[in-house]
Amino acid sequence: MFRRTRVLVALWALAAAHPYPDAAPDATPDESPIVTTPLGQVQGSVIQSRLGKRIYAFRGVRYARAPINELRFHPPQPIEKYEGVYNATVDGPLCPQPGADPTSEDCLLLNVYTTRLPKGDEKSVKRPVVVYLHGGGFYSGGAASYWLGPQYFCDQDVVLVTLNYRLGALGFISTGEKDAPGNNGLKDQVQALKWVQQNVESFGGDPNSVTLLGYSAGAVSVVLHMVSPMSAGLFHKAVAMSGSPTSQWTIPHEQLELAKKQARLVGCGDATPADVIKCLKSKPANEIGQSLPKFQEFGLDPLLIWTPVMEKDFGQPRFLPAHPITLIQNGEFHKVPFLTGVNTDEFGYRAFDIVNNQTLLNLLNDKWEEKAPITFWYDRNTDQSKMVSKALKAYYFNDQPLDKTLLANLAQLYADANAGFGVNRAVKLVSEKNNQSSYYYRFNYQGRYSHFYTPESNNTQPYGVVHNDDLIYLFYISKLFPLFKENTPKEVEMVTKLTSLYANFAKFGNPIPTPNDKLDNVKWEPFTPKTQKYLDLGNKLTVQEKLYEKRYAEWEKLFPLEKYTKHSQG
Repeated sequence: MFRRTRVLVALWALAAAHPYPDAAPDATPDESPIVTTPLGQVQGSVIQSRLGKRIYAFRGVRYARAPINELRFHPPQPIEKYEGVYNATVDGPLCPQPGADPTSEDCLLLNVYTTRLPKGDEKSVKRPVVVYLHGGGFYSGGAASYWLGPQYFCDQDVVLVTLNYRLGALGFISTGEKDAPGNNGLKDQVQALKWVQQNVESFGGDPNSVTLLGYSAGAVSVVLHMVSPMSAGLFHKAVAMSGSPTSQWTIPHEQLELAKKQARLVGCGDATPADVIKCLKSKPANEIGQSLPKFQEFGLDPLLIWTPVMEKDFGQPRFLPAHPITLIQNGEFHKVPFLTGVNTDEFGYRAFDIVNNQTLLNLLNDKWEEKAPITFWYDRNTDQSKMVSKALKAYYFNDQPLDKTLLANLAQLYADANAGFGVNRAVKLVSEKNNQSSYYYRFNYQGRYSHFYTPESNNTQPYGVVHNDDLIYLFYISKLFPLFKENTPKEVEMVTKLTSLYANFAKFGNPIPTPNDKLDNVKWEPFTPKTQKYLDLGNKLTVQEKLYEKRYAEWEKLFPLEKYTKHSQG
């Protein structure tokens, strides 16, 4: 079985846990709000926020035609009208992926949450809209309210939209030919943003104030939307949490070999790209989604398998025509307020999987130059790759053999390689060319709850502040954690701080427009390449500068920007 417990292999928190008994109440039976949109009527339900507000929830709303049959591997197609009153009272299925959650290929659905709806012809209700793109390595995750509950965010008087997009081969297959140029999962996101522009006003949202917020793979997506010509005018502020495409991993023009491997894994031939697509179209979507674990090469790695591509030009609208680093350096991106950052330990917890597994530990020691690029996301089997592998081993381990005494060193390498360096490079590049403010943070608050607990503590003591831990305070994740109330004052305080910061950014383009007691009277200064200021979100908010400067400088030397000025055009 695909191992989704404890390790967050897909950049998506799926720890082994059960819903807590004090979960927020769901729909009230006698309240079924109906909203009239340009596409027709949509019926929702009512749930309760953390502070007891009524949240009007519209779940499983279709934003594109079902990408099934002849539409599999095609860009999303808009819908014309809803027939009758659209039932949006329960979560829709997730897109096909490993795991036990309900899935369906007919998954291009979104959820809309708000605490205030327009009445009658009232158009004065125009709240800022936050559109959230989930993480999951482009092969897992989704919009369901049991993973992304609105009970915290909606206390801040914003309209929250969460959405599914196609994953894995179904969303990102790219043969480099006209029938499969790639990026359909990202084009799904574009279609969802178009739906928001056309329909969110009916839910009390302001289509002229849309903040695109993404986590991990969703953060990678956000930065790509900033450079994509297809996303122009569809959002007005951008938040990229713990992820960026401006890192050391290669963005290819196609993934034909990966597509051929996918074909073989489900019993298809792979003689030509056309054969691959034709046969994969005949296979059940769930079979394709569940085959993902077979792509693992070294333990649970690689963490990224299917990725965005720089599309070749076949006359189609291209989501990504060139490398994002090149586009940002050229100033060819949407100039919007930008907020980005990382968690203190990010993927550092993955070090436990290595040091506590003697087989993996021996393999990594004996075949470092072969295995390190798989795990730490850089080119394989080249002279450059060998140079990088040697340099990383020297810097992080002082050329010592890996063992349990170097756990913290290995954790730092995981954190820098799989999140930190790319995010740091993104804020530097964007802030240099942006005519709007850029903000940078480190989330450093270690609470009682986490997505990873140390094995030695019998899974009760959090290990640092790992990937996804900040999401605990933005969304009610009822599958894993309790609803924070008055009996959890420390958690409530962080919920208030974090949701306030992101709601302020959505409203004003500034996470702290006026210093105040609730936010520790701190003045969060924008990041510039010269000052490199960032907000440290720990037990208290403080402003610091030059986050992990020495560590990231090593990566800058190994992956100089000049590398991306060549061979970057699609």
